[in-house]
Amino acid sequence: MKTELIDVSPTRKEIEIEIEPAEVRSAYDRVTQQYGKAATVPGFRPGHAPTSVVRTRYKSEIRSEVLRELLPQAIHNAIHEHSLTALGDPQVEFDNTQDMEHLGEASLKLKIGVDVLPEITLDTYKGLEADRRTRPVTDADVDKMIEGLRDASASLQPVEDRVSESGDTVTINARGKFVDEPEADEIKVDEVEVVLGGPGVMEEFTENLTGVSADESRTFTVDYPADYNSSGLAGKKIEYVAEVTAVRKKELPELDDEWAQSLGGDFDSVAALRARVREDLELRSKAESDRQLHDDLIRKLLDAHKFEVPQSLVEEQTNYRLQGVAREMMGRGIDPRRVELNWEAAREDLKVQAEQDVRISMLLEKIAEAENITVSDEEVEAEIQSIATASQQPIEQVRAALTKNGGERSIAHRLRNRKALDLLTENAHVTDAEWIEPKEG
Repeated sequence: MKTELIDVSPTRKEIEIEIEPAEVRSAYDRVTQQYGKAATVPGFRPGHAPTSVVRTRYKSEIRSEVLRELLPQAIHNAIHEHSLTALGDPQVEFDNTQDMEHLGEASLKLKIGVDVLPEITLDTYKGLEADRRTRPVTDADVDKMIEGLRDASASLQPVEDRVSESGDTVTINARGKFVDEPEADEIKVDEVEVVLGGPGVMEEFTENLTGVSADESRTFTVDYPADYNSSGLAGKKIEYVAEVTAVRKKELPELDDEWAQSLGGDFDSVAALRARVREDLELRSKAESDRQLHDDLIRKLLDAHKFEVPQSLVEEQTNYRLQGVAREMMGRGIDPRRVELNWEAAREDLKVQAEQDVRISMLLEKIAEAENITVSDEEVEAEIQSIATASQQPIEQVRAALTKNGGERSIAHRLRNRKALDLLTENAHVTDAEWIEPKEG
């Protein structure tokens, strides 16, 4: 067998392979003999048909079997001969398909293409300079969180001395007809609570249910947008008849020690609750600061290391991100198949970030290699336990799923990269700087 390496790019190699006629002929004769022994050909005793007849009758099957016998080993040997570590399956292209019509009479020539990891030369990765900016926690931030807790503890009380107004909760029994589809089944829903002016509430509901009392009825039409999160209503016009069964207003609990104690968490006073809220906000602020610092260091690392990345890995990561978008949409009750979205354009947008993901991962892996960073079985087990806890699934179920999909290797890789990033941060020159409020939009 003869081979020739073609250096297409730092991440793409091609190998031209030529399998000698004698080797092809040997496989061709061997496979033909196997078919001849089992062949049943009209006019001949089983296993006694002439070779020429067997080859004509089972031409396609014999050719496929010869290729299955020769190619995997030839491709493996060629890749090994040129000391390549291929990413994924090689792409195979035959030089002349005509030669396969006369197996054994000429060399079998083919070309394979493989993606490989590029050679990465590490430049400076220790001593990078970065600013740490930490969002300050103010009394107003604490007040906002406390008000959120009070709002979550609020009760709904009947309104008897006035009609409904913004912020009230109106309970309705509703019947809806599809204006443009009169044959469609009527919508029937009872005891639906509508918060007037609340997030996610269609403006038509707020307008038509403001100024009502219990036992009143309202008829109105709602035009749902095409991207509405319920596929059954998206782009539809519905005429509703809503019977009001109750109007209630939200009453917040008194901001006192008794209410603080009712929240649990060993709070014996509002002061203790405020202290815990401030502590939690400061922890969130530090986590945000850590993420921004890591992002800044990663940007500097990427700026200092320019190299080509394998397109097969970029495609794989792009698919992963695209699947994440689809899962997020389904989690919001949106059917991705029904949304009028330019998926090709979305894919191209995601591809930019996917390429950066791959570049970052390769750099961190190179640093981990240079620093002899390892991950123990105990660390992988602890991470699996953390995943099980977060997903509220039995640890054995999580471990079984990860083992089936090769996830344990992925976890070890992720933990190794995380350690490399920690090393990057620990060896950076970090300056505490003033917080800058992000610009809206």
